[in-house]
Amino acid sequence: MLAVKLYSCERCGSDFASPSALKYHFQARHLGKVYCDKCGREVSRNSLKHHEKEDHGEMNAKGRHVWGNNAQKRETFHVSSEMCVTCRICHRSFGTIHSREQHEKRDHRFTASKRAQMSTGFSPESILEFRSAKQLQEFVVTKLRHRPGLLRISCMAETDAVIDLIKECFPLPVTRIIKGGSYIKGTDAQDWSDIDIVLFSEAFASVEDCRKTRTQALEDLEKRLKKSSWASRILMEKNTPFSLGFRFYCYENLHIHALNIIPSYDALGPVPSEGSKRNLYRKLYICCDSTELQLYSMGLLQYQVEFVKSCTAGVKDLIRLVKHWRRTSFAESTDENKYRRLPSSYALELISIYIWQLAGKPIFFSLLQGFRAVLKLLIRYSDICIIWYEQYSPYFEIVKKVNHSGRRPFVLDPANPTFNVCESSNAWDEVAEVAKQSLLKPLLNGAPAKEPWLFTDSW
Repeated sequence: MLAVKLYSCERCGSDFASPSALKYHFQARHLGKVYCDKCGREVSRNSLKHHEKEDHGEMNAKGRHVWGNNAQKRETFHVSSEMCVTCRICHRSFGTIHSREQHEKRDHRFTASKRAQMSTGFSPESILEFRSAKQLQEFVVTKLRHRPGLLRISCMAETDAVIDLIKECFPLPVTRIIKGGSYIKGTDAQDWSDIDIVLFSEAFASVEDCRKTRTQALEDLEKRLKKSSWASRILMEKNTPFSLGFRFYCYENLHIHALNIIPSYDALGPVPSEGSKRNLYRKLYICCDSTELQLYSMGLLQYQVEFVKSCTAGVKDLIRLVKHWRRTSFAESTDENKYRRLPSSYALELISIYIWQLAGKPIFFSLLQGFRAVLKLLIRYSDICIIWYEQYSPYFEIVKKVNHSGRRPFVLDPANPTFNVCESSNAWDEVAEVAKQSLLKPLLNGAPAKEPWLFTDSW
């Protein structure tokens, strides 16, 4: 079979079978348009000044959530800001997402068809091949949702015991522990879960002191765990500069917990005042050191956990479903795109919660409808701008400045007003591509929106 030559558009990367088709596309879609330097959007040359005035002017946030296109260049550095503008193929950094995408198309021939080919990797037994909402519901109940009863009770007892072991083996006095991860939030799956353990110690006099002494403390902890009576059920993993990670085989090896141990300076304390939280937010916003930023933010983990944990059982099932879709629908990274970073599980958790809130927080709802709504929103990733105000005021100056960062998608951490949880990914266009193809699969193809999800029809 002869290979078909494709002609690629230099503006958007779309492929066409002939030069005439490419020319028609360019005249229809791009002729007379230029890119905005602030947001990377393609707008009419004649309306560029109007676009800059309307879309990049001052905005007053109203209500609990913000959905809009307002943007303004951020004045100070944030540790995650440059991560989303790195090439997924050569890791080169760029000033804007648009310039990064243009580089990928020009230098790496990362066209629309190549992106689609390298992003999708549907599992042969994908849930998207199901034919009904009932099949999907049964799969979540029997395969994803954690098993109730004595097995769950035994699992809880063993995880509590291993956390106590960590506390005993840690070479410094532990004054406080914060637990996070899918297991603690109640979004874990049957065969796998993750648990984050933040250990605060009075031995750390400051963040700088914690930086100097935590490496040795983690090395000592690892040695003691290897010598403990639980050593045969612990599989050590490669350490990071911040943490010690290992897998714990729980309850007759039926499933695995991935534990992540993080020593940290307690910048907030157990009962922080509003003033101390605002001071911490300011430190996070002006911080230029990624290590300090990580250590300062550890005290906010408890608020992140509470935000997700307070959701209904149905929302947690939806989160499990969306994370399962992420694990079974994307192609593995290769040497060609080894710097690709898909969205974090936490980002998808927050987007799933937001969709549920848009639907009016129904207690009972169809997982099929909720799943469909999440996928449709992911396709519109460049318009996503979500903020919650449970932990901070919309009039707080840092919130205003971060909201005007110009990054899209934008999902502000409900516990940390300086952190856009979407910034760690440089592959949202691939997420949109896989979401589009997922909607064409038997499970979702032709499925109409039903109450209370009718708002997705306009998407």
